[in-house]
Amino acid sequence: MKFTSLLATAAMALGLATGAMAEDKTKVGFVYVGPVGDGGWTYEHNQGRLAVEEHFGDKVETVFVESVPEGPDAERVMTQMALEGADLIFTTSFGYMDPTINVAKKFPKVKFEHATGYKQAENVSVYSARFYEGRAVQGTIAGRMTKSNIVGYIGSYPIPEVIRGINSAFIHARKVNPDVQFKIVWAYTWFDPAKEADAAKVLIEQGADVILQHTDSTAPQAAAQAAGNVITFGQASDMAEYAPLPRVSSIIDNWAPYYIARTQAVMDGTWTSTSTWDGIGPGMVGIGEISDAVPAEVKAEALALKDAIASGAYHPFTGPLKKQDGSDWLAEGETADDGTLAGMNFYVEGIEGDIPN
Repeated sequence: MKFTSLLATAAMALGLATGAMAEDKTKVGFVYVGPVGDGGWTYEHNQGRLAVEEHFGDKVETVFVESVPEGPDAERVMTQMALEGADLIFTTSFGYMDPTINVAKKFPKVKFEHATGYKQAENVSVYSARFYEGRAVQGTIAGRMTKSNIVGYIGSYPIPEVIRGINSAFIHARKVNPDVQFKIVWAYTWFDPAKEADAAKVLIEQGADVILQHTDSTAPQAAAQAAGNVITFGQASDMAEYAPLPRVSSIIDNWAPYYIARTQAVMDGTWTSTSTWDGIGPGMVGIGEISDAVPAEVKAEALALKDAIASGAYHPFTGPLKKQDGSDWLAEGETADDGTLAGMNFYVEGIEGDIPN
């Protein structure tokens, strides 16, 4: 009887110890707008999650929910993560902004990190990448390589992040090719391969021989490949399976260092609400390998621009620049401030069409 009692006591002690060890783990949650296999935006966020696991080993537990619509569903998923013991939750799409703020109010001890938004709270940080820097490089290559002088652009939603990218790509395409025109199709989705493919086909039918995208699947790459004689750029991820043509380069989002640093801050008890907006220089925005389909002199020009942006010697929004309506925006040598860029709701001079409401 005493022996049985000792065994029971030992088992209980072991269980308590195991439970304590489990509680010592930092639990990190990720809410994704697309599937982890989208080949673009969500894929790269998930690479960041995997990097957290690799870096911290058994000190962390990560969980994720993919393909979460922006809206009430997102709030439900975040709430469930918090209830299940998440210490830190990354919410990785613009439309998660208000749900993140709402849930954070209910769970003041949980830390939240919202990607691409602007609303902060004591337990909510925001972070984003200066994708527009990569768009400047893409615009330079596009302007040099188009033969039809028509560049197609697939937009997701008409929010500042997407409008900035369109403007940056256009400014730099026009710098090297004054005759270039942009045709823009709004897909009203982040991830919908069928819609994205249809948008690419429409632009190609309109004469575009270069396609840029701010959507997350590789469907536009496949559509361009099927059409032939059309070049593309990987979005958010390298999409190198379509190199050397149609994909001639890419913007690569590198979230891993940020995710590791913020997880470490939670572990250390040093986490505070911050606003991070990094670009090529700090390494949050990468430029995928420029393929040999791009002429050597164009590749050199694009890489020189990348280096100038990375060093801070050049800002992609440098005057003289006018707004679409012809009004002055930036004087000669003047650069755009972050506040204007963050809320950008206008096209620059030369872009045709209206921004949808």
